[in-house]
Amino acid sequence: MVTSVTLLFPGQGSQYVGMGKALEGHSSYELFSKANEVLGYNLSQMMFEGPDESLKLTENTQPAILSHSVALFTKLNELLASKNIKIDRVLGHSVGEYAALVSTGAISFEDAVKAVHLRGKYMQEAVPAGKGKMYAVLKVSEEMIRKACEAASNEEGQVMPANFNDPEQIVISGEAAACDRAVEWLNNNMSDPFRAVELNVSAPFHSSLMKPAAEKLNAEFNNFAFKENNIPYIANIDAKEYPAGTSAETIKENLYKQVDGSVLWTQSFKSLPDNTLCIEVGPGRVLMGLARKINRNIKVISLDKEGAFEELQELL
Repeated sequence: MVTSVTLLFPGQGSQYVGMGKALEGHSSYELFSKANEVLGYNLSQMMFEGPDESLKLTENTQPAILSHSVALFTKLNELLASKNIKIDRVLGHSVGEYAALVSTGAISFEDAVKAVHLRGKYMQEAVPAGKGKMYAVLKVSEEMIRKACEAASNEEGQVMPANFNDPEQIVISGEAAACDRAVEWLNNNMSDPFRAVELNVSAPFHSSLMKPAAEKLNAEFNNFAFKENNIPYIANIDAKEYPAGTSAETIKENLYKQVDGSVLWTQSFKSLPDNTLCIEVGPGRVLMGLARKINRNIKVISLDKEGAFEELQELL
């Protein structure tokens, strides 16, 4: 018998052509048409048929992931309600935090689609192509990563930890040369073997170079009707669990800081109780993989696979 349920909403990088098509025939499928209406272009066609290049553009990727996640949540919510199971908390990875907040009632689906489209657009515009970089650094402690970033940052360029994905994977982000210097510093100062993999991304997300994007997005927040959340959520920016009834101002502030701040995913996931069932609500199974590396005692089910709802039904 499941005693506690936590929902996880994935972020950028989990998108793929064909995402969301499996929901055809369910009422939640209508959300894709709603997203098209809100955006004024055919996002769902891009999601279902591609081309991959268009789906990979940040301003399309973010609303695509949000739409798929919220559609899956709508179907999931029906199942949970039919079993009288309440959701204990939600959390989302980076842009996934918006879908998480839709599930708490803090922002409408329509406003969230608009917000993440603009978020992606402003993030892309903030830094000219080639000026920034991101590296996934594997098997290096947080302390060493922070030292490397400090040593590599100067007035010309800064680099910082962007994503604490799991205990052995921290992503660094910032000005291209500063990122290279941080990796070089680790090469010179690490006695144990490690890996640094440059990520194929279009901008240095969650770094100080995203400040202009954060400011533009914050100005846009006035056009959206944020409300208090009705389910607790864990924020990326501080890994703190915010109770139901948190003010709209606090929620907006957390989203604003999140654009150029670090995603504290490892810290957030570590705060979850062992007995919670985690359900990954969105495209792919990235968060399921990270969960295993953070806390193997927690069971995670991904909804983005055949038979997932049947498996969940049995568990519940």
